[in-house]
Amino acid sequence: MNHNAVLMIIDMQQGMSWPQAGERNNPNAEHEIAELIAHWRASHAPIVHVRHISTEPESLFWPEQDGVLFQDAFQPLEDEKVIEKSVPDAFTYSDLESWLRELDTKALVVAGVSTNNSVESTVRSAGNLGFTTYVVGSACFAFEKEDFFGQSRSADEVHAMSLANLHGEYATVITQDEAFALLPKEHTSLRD
Repeated sequence: MNHNAVLMIIDMQQGMSWPQAGERNNPNAEHEIAELIAHWRASHAPIVHVRHISTEPESLFWPEQDGVLFQDAFQPLEDEKVIEKSVPDAFTYSDLESWLRELDTKALVVAGVSTNNSVESTVRSAGNLGFTTYVVGSACFAFEKEDFFGQSRSADEVHAMSLANLHGEYATVITQDEAFALLPKEHTSLRD
């Protein structure tokens, strides 16, 4: 069966909402992600949830503690695909590529965190593998970070640079409304 667009939600786990994750941008990202999920579900379009399982005991995403769990608002439904990863790229060591090809996916729409880490890594692979890939910029967020030369960069700067790295080369950065337009027309008027 041909699916126009698969929605991929990356690493929306409890640890990402904890203060120790750091200063972040896009405080409305969770709301936008929830709206994307609602539209995809109403359209009966496929959704894949990606969860990071760390191999480092001090990580917020170490197994068997709350940080690794999906946030309540982003719990996968029984019929939604879940990919677990231990590296930033969701395609590495997983069946994600074969699953998307079995669906005859025409587009991959990506949202989640962190823009410059798991989102960017996964989107680069998706583009390199030939998938038409879209990133909903307002439904992603990043954390402040020092650059290579030791200069502190705000979460907005980190986010913007990551989107610039992806746009036009590996993916197209789009708005939430543009993402909704990728769904069958009869399901695009579900906005609250």
